[in-house]
Formats: sequence, structure tokens, C-alpha cells
Amino acid sequence: MSTFYSEKESNIVKTWIYLTLMAVFVVAVGWIISTYTGSYIFLWIALLISIFSSFYSYFYSDKLVLRISNAKKIEKADAPELYRIVENLTMSEGMPMPDLFIVEDGQPNAFATGRNPKNGVIAVTRGLLEMMDRNELEAVIAHELSHIKNRDVLLSTVVVVLAATVAFLSRVFLRSTLLGRGRREGNIITLIATILIAVLAPLIATIIKLAVSRRREYLADASAALMTRHPQALADALKKIKEYPQTMSVASDATAHLYIINPFRGDEGQKWIHKLFATHPPLEERIGRLKKVDV
Repeated sequence: MSTFYSEKESNIVKTWIYLTLMAVFVVAVGWIISTYTGSYIFLWIALLISIFSSFYSYFYSDKLVLRISNAKKIEKADAPELYRIVENLTMSEGMPMPDLFIVEDGQPNAFATGRNPKNGVIAVTRGLLEMMDRNELEAVIAHELSHIKNRDVLLSTVVVVLAATVAFLSRVFLRSTLLGRGRREGNIITLIATILIAVLAPLIATIIKLAVSRRREYLADASAALMTRHPQALADALKKIKEYPQTMSVASDATAHLYIINPFRGDEGQKWIHKLFATHPPLEERIGRLKKVDV
């Protein structure tokens, strides 16, 4: 039987495989379009714009996410048990204490943000505090701390840069081609192939980006199990969150991927096409892994 150590290593390796594929894909798309147009200016412009926007997001996205979610900062007196849990986990892991926020919503859920452990933020909903027992709450917090410890915000920023570069290149190329400004030397097959690549490239980049996001959720689950030595508690917590029927009142497409599970309800389809474009792995798979893997 596999262990959470092997599960963690496997997820790290797969994440880097996806990142390598994404980087190679960006270079390939850039090279194909630049070769066709006879200019690499599009590639350089796309890289500069993507890096600038992602740099801004990396440093200021936590404030934006907290504002969108209507999260309010809390102190120890506001939620003493939550504070004790976070303090114990961070001390055992040698991590700085993150700022804690609460979202006044009945759906049990939580998310983490912050560009590094020194600037970590964990936000929990009112429903999470009310519905979870201590072990379950600790497991959820361990999952969110794992995102901070594993620097998932930095990783997601890199993936966003690469995906945005592909999207920009494809958009500019298609517009220039439609306006007759792109170079049209060569046969019609070359033109059609290049246009097809430009159309499909953003879709493929999005699929890879979402695959990285799902892999980091598996990694956070495995890291949380190792942190608490109680994987069943996280499985129970995920089950409770899944069974809550109502969508979060402050749910947003821009922040849904940050939560421990999708805050929308009715979007947990199990068909392969749903899994392909999901920000989170299917809960049944996450719970199943937690139950069958040894600590």
C-alpha cells in the first residue's frame, strides 16, 4: 500500500511534468506563430504583458481576493479555538502565523492566499467553524497551511503567466491574419494548420493550467494528512462540505479555485469533460485517496 509520503512525492513530480509541458507548449506556439509571421515581436510583447500582470497579481491578489469574499480579519478573542489550532500547526511546522479572516457565510469552506509563508492568509467561513469538530477543523486548516507552505500562489502565478502568454499570442495572430496583416507565404495547408494551432492553443493551455491546480489539491491533501497524522478527519471534513446544499453567497468564478472545494453547487459533474475543466479533483477521488493511503 502506498503512503502519503509517496503520494506527496508523486504529486510534486506530476506538477513539474505539467509545468514542463506548459513551458514547452508556450515556446512551441510562440515559435510556430513567429515563424509564420516572420517576427518574434509578438512573443516578446506577450511575455512582457503576462509577466507584468502576473507580477501585480502576485503581490496584490490576496487583498483583492479578501475584498471580493467580504472577508474580515479576526483576532484570537474572536475565535480562540481556531487560533489555538493554527498556532499549534504552525509551530510544529516551523511556519509563521498567518493572518486569519472570516467570511460570514453558512457554507463550510476555507481558502488560503498570500505570496509566501511570511505573508500567508487563511480565511474560513462561519459555517466551517460551526459544523466541524476540532479534528475536522484542524484537518482543513492543515490543508490550507499546506498551500501556503508549498508556495502554491507562486506556482499558480507562473502557470497564469504561461497560459496568458499563449492566449495573447493566439489572439494577436488571429486578428492580424483576419485583417490581412499576417504573412501569408507558403501553401494553404500551412496557413490552415497555423490558424488551427492558434485557435486550439488557449484551450490546451487552460487544460494544463487546471491540471496543475487539481494536482496541487491532491498535494495539499497529502501534506495535511502528514501534518495532522489524521487523514480520516480531512476525509470527514470534505464529506461534510460536499453535503452542504447551498452555494456560497459570495462565490465568484475569480476565487472559486482557491477554496478547499468548489463553493458552487451543482458543478461537480463526473463526466470526463467535467473533470478535464474542473478546478478541483472530484471529491470522491480525494476522499478515496485519504482513506486508502497509509500515513
